[in-house]
Amino acid sequence: MAPHPLDILTASETNTARDIVAGLHPNNVINFREIYLEEPPKKQLIEFLTAEHAGKDAPRPARTALVQYDTIGKDGVPLFNEAVVDLEKGTRVKHATVDDKVHHAGLTLAEFGTLVDVCYASQEFKDVIAEFELPEGFEVIVEPWPYGGPLPEEENRRYFQGLCFARDTRSGNADSNFYAYPLPFIPVMDAAMKKLIRIDRLATGGKGDALNAKTHSKKIIDHCKTSEYVPELLPNGTRQDLKALNVSQPDGPSFSVDGSLIEWQNWRFRVGFNPREGATIHDVYYGGRSVMYRMGISEMTVPYADPRSVFPRKQAFDFGDGGAGNCANNLSLGCDCLGVIKYFDGVKIGPDGTAQPSPNVVCLHEQDNGIGWKHTNWRTGRAVVTRSRELVVQFIITLANYEYVFAYKFDQAGGINIETRATGIVSVVNIDPGKTSSYGNVVSPGVLAQNHQHVFCVRIDPAIDGYNNTVIAEESHPAPISKETNPYGNYYEIRQKVIDKSQWLDAAPQHNRIIKIVNKNKKNPISGKPVGYKFTPSPTQLLLADPTSIQARRALFAQHHLWVTKHVDGEHYAAGRYTLQSRDEVGGVADAIKRNEDVDDEDVVLWSVFGLTHNPRVEDWPVMPVEIHQIHIKPVDFFSENPAIDVPSNKNLASVLTEGRGKPAPNGHTNGHTNGVTNGTGACCES
Repeated sequence: MAPHPLDILTASETNTARDIVAGLHPNNVINFREIYLEEPPKKQLIEFLTAEHAGKDAPRPARTALVQYDTIGKDGVPLFNEAVVDLEKGTRVKHATVDDKVHHAGLTLAEFGTLVDVCYASQEFKDVIAEFELPEGFEVIVEPWPYGGPLPEEENRRYFQGLCFARDTRSGNADSNFYAYPLPFIPVMDAAMKKLIRIDRLATGGKGDALNAKTHSKKIIDHCKTSEYVPELLPNGTRQDLKALNVSQPDGPSFSVDGSLIEWQNWRFRVGFNPREGATIHDVYYGGRSVMYRMGISEMTVPYADPRSVFPRKQAFDFGDGGAGNCANNLSLGCDCLGVIKYFDGVKIGPDGTAQPSPNVVCLHEQDNGIGWKHTNWRTGRAVVTRSRELVVQFIITLANYEYVFAYKFDQAGGINIETRATGIVSVVNIDPGKTSSYGNVVSPGVLAQNHQHVFCVRIDPAIDGYNNTVIAEESHPAPISKETNPYGNYYEIRQKVIDKSQWLDAAPQHNRIIKIVNKNKKNPISGKPVGYKFTPSPTQLLLADPTSIQARRALFAQHHLWVTKHVDGEHYAAGRYTLQSRDEVGGVADAIKRNEDVDDEDVVLWSVFGLTHNPRVEDWPVMPVEIHQIHIKPVDFFSENPAIDVPSNKNLASVLTEGRGKPAPNGHTNGHTNGVTNGTGACCES
């Protein structure tokens, strides 16, 4: 069977794309960077999907792959290329050479490996290490990082940098936490030359010290202490009083999966995966009605707020610089997802372009999320209670020290929650004994966790009962007392503004600003209002760097909570296609709104921006508890009643009483209630 147009490339298709491109460059050495599905043009795909939902045949869009690669000629200088190839015809249909004086290709993990190898082979690097007196049994670890935005006076060559730490090898455990022993130097490598061009020395002073104060001693980590997180190295082990809490689904899952197609509780959608965005969601329907065309995590930037030399360039674009999909975890059964799990695999490539399996990069499971709806008739004592079950599509990425958990959660009431969780280990640098800093918090002796931000952008391409939609900003405002309209002052008015041109908006919690995405051509039969979905822009802090700074100029998307644009094929990235070492955001949402396009009753796209300003706590060390954020996208006048009204209100017969001593009470299932009948102490749910 032919793959669906939204299915990720198979290993065979990936290798075919590699062979097509290799055949076009017989006289060059080729270094492949990425090969993945080039999604069909939206107009073609809509035609196919519309026919598919109607059970009819339609022309199948061409199966194409995007190939990103370097050609290396006799001069040894790599030239970055992007090509789109038709896998069935075996031809190249589009090609561009990227100007490396303006843009850089996203990094590969192989380049990070090269940085580590170059450092360890460098005599200069060894000489710097020799300046310090490390305790016996410690070895130096290099943590590769993207270089960030070069200063205006710097040549825009392709650089990589490494944060350095010392690892205590005396435990014999390879997972001993080296972040507890930061070292005050950063090697910088020229990627084309594969050579260190300098080693930056870091200031280690605190409040009152100069920005370049290198006030450390040779015994640079003597004041640091071990801070472990793996269970076998914890001084007191793990808790022993935690009983098992299992997710049991004896009848199996309520979802069905056919390739990339998922069906569950009136929902029908497809899951995609690519090296840059990780998991993506496509062609979302509820009860036979379209809701979303595409959803994806578009970008995330993490700027650091330490003004000392070299740290202003400490700013990652975790999706654009290296790719979230490339850093996706191989998820573990019973750990990352609980219950009855369906995993989806990805496909990566090596430098020669050969497909490599990337197993279990996305998990699908159901979970309980508390009460869905409830009402008790106080006259009869009868309560009807339903639990809110969610279907979760989740992927997790590890980016050096940090982990991010991303989940698309579909509920039984027609809602979609897009959730992010930040965890992992805060990025740290060395600080002198006994000192504190304005640039972060000392979380362990000698360890300064720098203040920073995480600013995310979710791209929402709606299809509310069709592909032409309108965005409305709705606010609630107090109304003045008026003898004619508001004699007692209790009335408030709802104001609506149609977003008719591409533009940005900010959150306004003081006015309860919500964003409605409606189909003006479809009316709700009860309210008479246009059918739609809504969400509240998160009033989180936006980018704090000065607007004229390089940090701000290369992350314009992070300076407003919402951007509304008209759809353009391939325009998926809030900060632009190329973020590695950018000095300015090019081709991102700020450029998109400059087109000043009509977006009323058009093919519209919304970009929701939210962030976490992270001024670290001691409690974030050695591994931080998750910080959670959700975007709640809910139907508004889309249905004619609560779509979850028919969810069964079954009593969970696995629930038992306890006497509070860690054991179930005798007659565990009997809790004083019979099915559907109260005993005067409270109401019971249905049986």
